[in-house]
Amino acid sequence: MGVALEWGGCGILLRIGLAMPRILFVKTSSLGDVVHNCPAVSDVARHLPGAVIDWVVEEPFAEVARLHPAVGEVIPVAIRRWRGELVLGSTWAELAAFRRRLRENPYDHVIDSQGLVKSALVTWMARGLRHGFDRASAREPFAARFYDRLHAVDPALHAVERNRQLAAAALGYVANGACDYGLVPGAPGAGAILDMPQPFAILLTMTSRDDKLWPEEHWRALGAAVAARGIHCVLPWGSEEERHRCARIAAAIARAVVPRRMTLTELARLAQAARFVAGVDTGLAHLAAALGRPTLGLYCGSDPGLTGLHAGTTVRNLGAAGLAPVPAEALSALVGLGVLP
Repeated sequence: MGVALEWGGCGILLRIGLAMPRILFVKTSSLGDVVHNCPAVSDVARHLPGAVIDWVVEEPFAEVARLHPAVGEVIPVAIRRWRGELVLGSTWAELAAFRRRLRENPYDHVIDSQGLVKSALVTWMARGLRHGFDRASAREPFAARFYDRLHAVDPALHAVERNRQLAAAALGYVANGACDYGLVPGAPGAGAILDMPQPFAILLTMTSRDDKLWPEEHWRALGAAVAARGIHCVLPWGSEEERHRCARIAAAIARAVVPRRMTLTELARLAQAARFVAGVDTGLAHLAAALGRPTLGLYCGSDPGLTGLHAGTTVRNLGAAGLAPVPAEALSALVGLGVLP
């Protein structure tokens, strides 16, 4: 606690300065969900300047949390990996170490914006007033049993706005205005990572579920049309299966590049230098949209209304569950975004 003097209309006002709150977000996975939590972090930093903001996140996605300058400590968790290795003594040792680290510092507020039982258990382990969605709002209603304060948030809102509204309700401010992801991946122009000639576009053909994949022949048609307009195509990948798919697609696209495997931070920097990004329902497409790049979302097995690209006029979402868009629709949308003639 500190004391400060301020000039007011009737002379000097005495103001008692209280220590800013310590806040812990629990948003563990997946990549798209982690990206969707970033505007809530930006809101907290704007409404509570000087607040300490830490974040518990699954280890593969910790890079994203570290890209937000308002985040102090990133605490990696490995629930996904631990679940498959429960018979190992090392797993239990890691879990114990994680719990000790989580409890090293008390928090004024712990906010679980995931709404799952696994994230609620992590929230329960932390020291502080625990906030979460109520039973009607949480993705898994049982998670609500682990919180000290329950908040009703409309399940029909986009995931980004649900996160923002939860944080606002927990911390006592109004979340309004355009969302600001706040990510800073480094110096723009890092397309030099690949020494790519300009202009180039990124085609994100990979996703976590087969029903979300866009047909390879559609990618070949879109890529060929983009290349015919003088734009080079880059097809990143994460697994060997994805690399082979990218290679098959790239074989039909003039001057297309299938790069080496890249980190999330490298992909973020690459996206900053791209003319545009087109992708299926994948966290990397959400990351590109969060960076303000023109981004086209191609939806085949999920509903873009709840979890589609959410970044104002720089994004377009096409398709729906069971209704894959065709290449002509994708080309028209890219023209509408102003990235193709």
